[in-house]
Amino acid sequence: MTADICVIVPTIRNPECIRSYVRNARDHDFDTDRLEFVLVTEDFCDTDAMESLFTELDITGHVFDGTAREAWFEEHDVSAFSHLVPEASHAQTSFGLLYMWSKEFPYGVFIDDDTLPHDEVDFFGTHMENLAHEGIVEHVSSDEQWVNVLYQAADEHGLYPRGYPYAAMDESVETTAEQSDHVVASQGLWTDVPDLDAVRILMDGDLQGQAQTRTERSHFGEDFVAAPGNYLTVCSMNLAFRREVIPAFYQLPMDDNPWDVGRFDDIWSGVFLKRACDLLGTTIYNGDPLCVHEKAPRSTFSDLTNEVHGLELNEHVWELVDDARPTHLPERDAEQPGPTGYAAAFEAMGESLASGDFEDWENGAFLNHCGEYMLDWLDCLDELRPNTITATDRSPAAADD
Repeated sequence: MTADICVIVPTIRNPECIRSYVRNARDHDFDTDRLEFVLVTEDFCDTDAMESLFTELDITGHVFDGTAREAWFEEHDVSAFSHLVPEASHAQTSFGLLYMWSKEFPYGVFIDDDTLPHDEVDFFGTHMENLAHEGIVEHVSSDEQWVNVLYQAADEHGLYPRGYPYAAMDESVETTAEQSDHVVASQGLWTDVPDLDAVRILMDGDLQGQAQTRTERSHFGEDFVAAPGNYLTVCSMNLAFRREVIPAFYQLPMDDNPWDVGRFDDIWSGVFLKRACDLLGTTIYNGDPLCVHEKAPRSTFSDLTNEVHGLELNEHVWELVDDARPTHLPERDAEQPGPTGYAAAFEAMGESLASGDFEDWENGAFLNHCGEYMLDWLDCLDELRPNTITATDRSPAAADD
């Protein structure tokens, strides 16, 4: 069977995490031949040891350090776009998206190397079932247009995830049961160390970059979606998605930029994706499969240094894209929208950021920078796969024979 799921793992510390995910798949009879692993790493890491993992585990995989990524760009005649993948940044997951796009994998999964699957849950199988979901699911909205993905036990733990705007806190939440048929992304949430920003970690009394307050399985209820017109934080540590969203899912040039803005790659890409989904009538599904987040101790102040340069921008970037209006989108109908629709939505957002005047905000010019890179992202995808922007009709729940 040909692999149809590209598993993208950014790692410099613990590539061994893939052992647990492969074991989970086999324990739940999920066909590991469907999986192709892409480890995105650095030149100073032991790539030979990473390669040997694939042989030992009898799985398909590739390792891309900085040198290998440079060679890949040259091989595919897209070296002019190598700047899209920042150096020494978690946002290097964008390289995995380019690899996935070039190979035409219908499905992708992001996994962070400080996570583990819960043994009792079929990790990959649950993500694929979520992507195939057609039916009733809880729709969550708030009077602030933001949904806290930890809302189900917020009265108990009081947590807001990394990237949630401070101005949108203390929201009033409403839930309804609604039909959702077009799921394009499945966000699994996390137990143990919650995904918080540095300010909230400090407020929680933790100087080691983790949190004193931890999440447990009991803090999560039924799966849910953020209702149309509402935004949510999207964390890439445990996330499955369809290929067609890649044009609207660029992870942005974080860390490696003159403004030293970092840590908002998956947050802002999630905002852009949610806007595109609302325009196209598609859905981001949240809840299971949970993962165990074993974030290693590190200085909270180091994280704060990386985040502070973008904190004010984070309060406003969602408002900017909420006003972005594509000149043309495919008609909404019973079919799953293809990449063309996501590209059109992303282009409108990119043009809005590239041409905007944001000088009143701290490091506002970084948004212009992001907008220019977003437009370059679309050009790069066109170079890799010209005239092949079509939706897949393969079912995620079971591969073709």
